[in-house]
Amino acid sequence: MPADLAVIGLGHLGLPLAQAAVAAGIETVGYAAGPATDTPLTAAEIRRMSAAGFRVTTNAAELGRVRTAVICAPTRLGPDRALDLDAVGEAARALAGRLRPHTTVILESAVHPGVTEDFLRPILEEGSRLRAGRDFHLAYSPSRFDPGNRTHTFTNTPKVIGGLTPACTESAAAFYARLTDKVVRARGLREAETVQLLETNYRHVNIALMNEMAVLCHDLGVDLWDVVRCAETKPYGFQAFRPGPGVGGHGVPLDPNYLPHTTRTPGHPLRMVGLAQEINGRMPQYVIQRSAALLNEHGKSARGARVLLLGVTYKPDLADQEGAPAREIASRLLDLGALISYHDPYIAGWRVRDRPVPRAESLYEAAANADLTILLQQHRTYDLQGLAVKAQLLLDTRGASPVGAAHRL
Repeated sequence: MPADLAVIGLGHLGLPLAQAAVAAGIETVGYAAGPATDTPLTAAEIRRMSAAGFRVTTNAAELGRVRTAVICAPTRLGPDRALDLDAVGEAARALAGRLRPHTTVILESAVHPGVTEDFLRPILEEGSRLRAGRDFHLAYSPSRFDPGNRTHTFTNTPKVIGGLTPACTESAAAFYARLTDKVVRARGLREAETVQLLETNYRHVNIALMNEMAVLCHDLGVDLWDVVRCAETKPYGFQAFRPGPGVGGHGVPLDPNYLPHTTRTPGHPLRMVGLAQEINGRMPQYVIQRSAALLNEHGKSARGARVLLLGVTYKPDLADQEGAPAREIASRLLDLGALISYHDPYIAGWRVRDRPVPRAESLYEAAANADLTILLQQHRTYDLQGLAVKAQLLLDTRGASPVGAAHRL
């Protein structure tokens, strides 16, 4: 059965897009471009999609039967901090051999400016013998899906579109207008790609500022969380961000120093982005320093201390662990000789250094027995007032506990 839409890549970007398309009555097929490393939707949500006609296939031939194909392959930073485009390339090659004239191809993967035109376009044109902008439409749209956000959904979040040509932009805009209330047209591909870059870097830079403020305020004996509470009452010129044990998530900050030579801007690096990465990257170690200091103040050593980690995901009330600082913090605790365990209602099994970490079945009993409990993620199910009473020591890295109930970051 032919479909109107093919979503290529069924991870944290592709599944929510497919869900929105199915809800809008669009016949949708999902192409599994490699194993999905994360599933932002629940099993019940996927069953409802299937009942509404959503199909998953590994048969690339079905990609040649759709009017619109959206590539949602994952991209991550490699060890050299360069963006890994392998999954995008594989998805493009799977589509290219089946691409038909008049198809609209849209990239949603997080990429640096220039990827759609300089990397994706040649693969599609070579494999299909078709010309982008003439035989098929090519566009980029940065994903703005925020997992777990019940206020800003796919429907009421504006969608930015930028095409290779004005006709490409309009074709992509016509597709997204079926899914969202507002479509914003960028001037072109690179402008739309740079929207993704700006939005991601904006988040990381502002979190870095708050992380620096957290360290400063602790040294000064100032309650940062109260400072933020007061500051966010200003009706203009301030947006509240909050510190934490590290920055997780799928959106990674991109520093032009690590972009391909064709897209670098010599002499104009984003120095603030590089500094933000450095600051945010230090936060797991800062959590360790605070933990060791707390134990020491209570006559205990980190070596041999029983440490309970609460919440090992990158975001509250989700099972996604992408980029979460919990694993690095656990690894550093092991280096100090601590005996670690964890609790997370969304993670049934957790490994650090390829070794399983004991999971606390009884939360309050585990907190009472631990020398130190560290809140890394404030899942809604956690009763922080109760935990503060039960725990011998509680370090709250999220500022979620009641004032005076715990030691805050």
